[in-house]
Amino acid sequence: MQGQLYLCATPIGNLEDITFRVIRILKEVDLIAAEDTRHSIKLLNYYGIETPMTSYHEFNKVDKARYLVERMREGIQVALITDAGTPGISDPGEELVRQCYEAGIEVTSLPGPSACITALTLSGLATRRFAFEAFLPSDKKEKKRILEELKTETRTILIYEAPHHLVRTLEELFEELGDRKLTLCRELTKKFETTWQTTLSKALVYFKKEEPRGEYVLVIEGKSYDKLEEEAQQDWMKMEIETHMAYYEEQGMERKEAMKKVANDRGTTKREIYQYLLQLSKEHKNEN
Repeated sequence: MQGQLYLCATPIGNLEDITFRVIRILKEVDLIAAEDTRHSIKLLNYYGIETPMTSYHEFNKVDKARYLVERMREGIQVALITDAGTPGISDPGEELVRQCYEAGIEVTSLPGPSACITALTLSGLATRRFAFEAFLPSDKKEKKRILEELKTETRTILIYEAPHHLVRTLEELFEELGDRKLTLCRELTKKFETTWQTTLSKALVYFKKEEPRGEYVLVIEGKSYDKLEEEAQQDWMKMEIETHMAYYEEQGMERKEAMKKVANDRGTTKREIYQYLLQLSKEHKNEN
């Protein structure tokens, strides 16, 4: 029989945040693939788990995944753990999962801690809909593209950040998104856990004076639909009405329907648009 891959969620700080099922599976499998074996040995020792470990991380994820898949084909049961939280969420575990599915290896996920969900529930911001961005990319063009997308994001936004990059990230977010409500979650589940409800501008002022310490999750308020509509209307108002009409008519829209759309975009009535265009037409005739 083929082996199986178990994605085992581990504590993000407090070692007691682990399920009975994860502990049992870690004891029962033949091999544990860990992001950092030196880090994970502390957890295994704490729970008396003696299962052999092998390293599986960002820099060996493709080749090591092939090796692990072959072992599972031979019948070996493998558990995957990350340094903290749920494997596959913003870490190399997704590559191993992908290769397992391609090879027909069964995969199951054992739920447990996740920094983004923990921070979201602590934030005091809207939780029904959210966008998880993890760490923003280091590539400037890619980061710029993502920040442009986030400008109009209406869902609550979650971003991870290390202390030495926090100020720069706050600056970029403030510049691109404007000022927003922000909950900063630091050192989640650990002794010095801190949750601070503030704004991007206030956080930026504070951390330019005080050195950031610990790992952060930034939970940022999404843009309201009212604000989106207001900004869209402001953009339309910068456009001449005749140009605005042409925009819709060039898409094949009939004139009456185009007038209705223009009126809606500009927060006015169809009659006012009609009267404007009629007056414009008369002026053109007089000029000729």
